[in-house]
Parts: sequence; structure tokens; C-alpha cells
Amino acid sequence: QVQLVESGGGLVQPGGSLRLSCAASGFTFSNYAMSWHRQAPGKQRELVASTNTRGDSFTYADSVRGRFTISRDNVKNTVSLEMSSLEPEDTAVYYCKAVGLQFYWGQGTQVTVSS
Repeated sequence: QVQLVESGGGLVQPGGSLRLSCAASGFTFSNYAMSWHRQAPGKQRELVASTNTRGDSFTYADSVRGRFTISRDNVKNTVSLEMSSLEPEDTAVYYCKAVGLQFYWGQGTQVTVSS
């Protein structure tokens, strides 16, 4: 059974930091590119960051470049998103996604940036 389980979301003040993690199981993790997406209320889901199967190539949305860092561990089957200098506009549900022969989504974790 394929599972992607996100964790690490929560409430943080503007300028703060959070680290999101996504634990994968039920498929060959190292064969899948991984990405983080987010969806704010009333908005479409958007790509935040992605990494290739080896974890040595990365893409970032312009809005988060320089503030967010994606990384993966192909031994632990996890992908993480380190977020710093958080802004209220970063408030959203964050989802991890696996893309390969098929694609899979996690259930999401809420990030709220507010004072």
C-alpha cells in the first residue's frame, strides 16, 4: 500500500522557520522524483519545490527561492522541506508528491504563518 505521510506543519510567526517531512512507503522511493506543493484557501495548488531521483537537482518557485530548501534521503525514504523567513503568504496546506511510473500525493499538512 502506497503511503506518503507529511508532518511538521503548524503555526509559526512571520520570519520564523519550519521543517516539513514526508515519509514514503509502498513503492521504490529512489525511482521517483519528489516535490512539495501547496494550496492556500481559494487558490490553485502550486509547485513549491522539486528534486530528482538522486536528490542532486532542484527547482523552486520564484516566491520561495532562497528561503526554502528541499532535500531527500533515499535510505530513509523521506523528503524534507526546510522553510525559513516565513511570510503570511506562505500559509497553505503543504503536500508532497511522488512522480514516476505513477504519481502519488500525501494527505497534506497545514502551515499557518501569523502573529
